[in-house]
Amino acid sequence: MPDVKLSHAYLISSPVPERGLEKALTLSAAMLCTSPDAEGRPCGVCRSCRRIKAAQHPDVTIVRRQTDDKGRPKREIYIEQIRALVADSPVLPIDAPAKVYIITDAGTMNYSAQNALLKLLEEPPDFLSIILVAEAAGQLLETVRSRCVEIALGGDESEPDESARQLARRWIECAAAGDRLALVALTNEMGALDVRALGDFAEAARRLAADMLCRREDSFGLPRAEIMRLERLAEKCALYLRFNVSPKHLGGMLSAETISFP
Repeated sequence: MPDVKLSHAYLISSPVPERGLEKALTLSAAMLCTSPDAEGRPCGVCRSCRRIKAAQHPDVTIVRRQTDDKGRPKREIYIEQIRALVADSPVLPIDAPAKVYIITDAGTMNYSAQNALLKLLEEPPDFLSIILVAEAAGQLLETVRSRCVEIALGGDESEPDESARQLARRWIECAAAGDRLALVALTNEMGALDVRALGDFAEAARRLAADMLCRREDSFGLPRAEIMRLERLAEKCALYLRFNVSPKHLGGMLSAETISFP
């Protein structure tokens, strides 16, 4: 039975939780798919893929916030839930050559729960992968994020257009060069954009930073920690847009926070 495990830990961020979970299930299916065609995984038709889609695969565990006596989700994922995963982790898979833990609403894990997960992220069994799903990667501790391959999803399926990608590239170039004059000019330009265009910029910037971290794009000489900080700043921009913060104010924020060094 083929093994398609690509990494032991992923962090999927999406402002639409359903999209994040859908991506996590697709990734799990790719890992456990039994199709002989490696290029076609997940195939979507084998028994493993069908069971994962139906949330019935015995080797894919989905952890959610518990509910109260009225069926409402509780505020956070508790440390006891993470300890249960840690205790279960040495147990061999039942049906597949590997098993997957998906933690939805991962951003609601408190400090203690995230720290309890760290050891498992650092030294998981060879047959285990862990997928965290959060609305924003910045909700997780840096120590957790650094142990995951990050996948950032936007609020919809559309790709940012070329103008958004160019704007994102200019923004990161300003940060890399430490050019405050160019940055002020650029953020003034952003302040004149409409909300949709600025949202496209934020998504393009997040994707560009993720590609830089994975070495698919030139990093302009920026250290990894600085790229991750810029990615979080782009996420912050996207989050503020959801609360109707004006483009002008976001431009001011980016002008003040993009360059972190003298």
